[in-house]
Amino acid sequence: MPHPSRAKAIAILGTGSDVGKSMITSGLCRLLYRAGFRVAPFKAQNMSLNSFVTPEGGEIGRAQALQAEACGIPPHVDMNPILLKPESDSRAQIIVQGKVFATREARAYFARSRDSELFQPVERSYNRLALQYEVMVIEGAGSAAEVNLRDRDLVNWPVVEMADAKVVLVGDIDRGGVFAQIIGTLDLITPEERDRVCGIVINKFRGDAALFADGVRFLTERTGIPVLGVLPFLRDLALDQEDSLDVDIRRQVAFQRDCINLAVILLPHMSNFTDFNALAGEPDVALRYAATPEEAAGADAILLPGSKTTLADLAYLRGKGFESLLHGHVHRGGEVVGICGGYQMLGRRIADPDAVESGGSGEGLGLLQVTTVLMREKITEQVEGRALYLGGPAAPPVRGYLIHMGRTDRHGHRACFELQGKEPSPAGPRDVTERDDAWLDGAMSDDGLVWGTYIHGLFDEPLCRRAWLNRLRIRKGLPAADMALSQQVNRQRSGAMDRWADHVERHLDLAPILAFLRQGGTV
Repeated sequence: MPHPSRAKAIAILGTGSDVGKSMITSGLCRLLYRAGFRVAPFKAQNMSLNSFVTPEGGEIGRAQALQAEACGIPPHVDMNPILLKPESDSRAQIIVQGKVFATREARAYFARSRDSELFQPVERSYNRLALQYEVMVIEGAGSAAEVNLRDRDLVNWPVVEMADAKVVLVGDIDRGGVFAQIIGTLDLITPEERDRVCGIVINKFRGDAALFADGVRFLTERTGIPVLGVLPFLRDLALDQEDSLDVDIRRQVAFQRDCINLAVILLPHMSNFTDFNALAGEPDVALRYAATPEEAAGADAILLPGSKTTLADLAYLRGKGFESLLHGHVHRGGEVVGICGGYQMLGRRIADPDAVESGGSGEGLGLLQVTTVLMREKITEQVEGRALYLGGPAAPPVRGYLIHMGRTDRHGHRACFELQGKEPSPAGPRDVTERDDAWLDGAMSDDGLVWGTYIHGLFDEPLCRRAWLNRLRIRKGLPAADMALSQQVNRQRSGAMDRWADHVERHLDLAPILAFLRQGGTV
């Protein structure tokens, strides 16, 4: 039985992957927060290359950071105790409670039992949160009916049972077959599990929802479970997605003469593509993800994103013909930017002596003279500082986070960023004016056309983002845009969660959930 002081729990499970569990969890978190509940998100195990660094320096899935924001609380490693970061189709790095635990092949990972060492941190993390908050909103993973993995499940029903949670089942009508999704899922789970399902949500509906009224009646009669609502697809929602939805949409963006045209090279193991979402939201920016050199043609600046497998993705980039494109682009006066793994690729050489990835070494693109050695120790921390590449004393502020396994020597290149320390050293506060290498980040060419950094999220800061875009505008012969333009973009992004929550509240009947949460409670 749950501890009497523990939080009540609602679990959002799905009929499959990408049905919208993360977003519905976020929306419910914000609605419960607005209703006065002390609420926290929880996902026992996430698989994503989009991660975030918590204030204490731990790594979690980006979705759980967004959900924490929806709850009005700082993100914490307990909200996502296990994070799997794929390194290939069959291997992933395992992050446990924010830190690297191991790298394992999928077959070995899924061979363990539910009672293995990995479920213990899940229990500990959940229990810590459940004693701090009134309500836990649990997000599942994949399908709620993965019968082949049932005895090794760490994220769906074992967590539901541990939390004594009620379950909302989400189906995706956009992909078709929603009746089979829902009825098939309910048929495959056990009667005890089925009894926990308190409602069904039909997600991603396009068109007139009134036309689905017969479908709602059929599902209710057939399953005996109420349909809480039909949730229409919401366009232009400026929330960071966990999956590649934004990438897929922006493959089709057309470059324009009076805009700043940005091409992000689409890598097989691209990580943290959310780095570019704020840029894409600017009205004077056309941002496209380029899978071929032809798709990057005409860009004012080309960006190399982070990568979980830097050497392998560098080889892929070469094989696709991007190397000659990048050199030609710089030769013609275009700008190239590398972030994290992309920064490493821009250099002269990358060495992997400890087989952090695959071992060996390889030549970089040679657009910067830096060299990188991949290392087993993973650096994860939030940082802030000044963007030196955009000016001297008046350099705009930057905030972001580091997630990398490598040490880069800039070999005389000027640094791009000056960082500020948050914690005093044993010898007292450190003086950033000393420009100790530990307090500098990135490197840039003498002409400033090529630069790289380890800082993720740097474009989220509106002053830094606009200063860079205006530099590109002036170079292109366009007048500088007002800083207020970028500040407005950030206001729209910050208001997106409430817009989404309003949408969820408008279309879903949450009365059964609220009744369950308030039963015997103080709210």
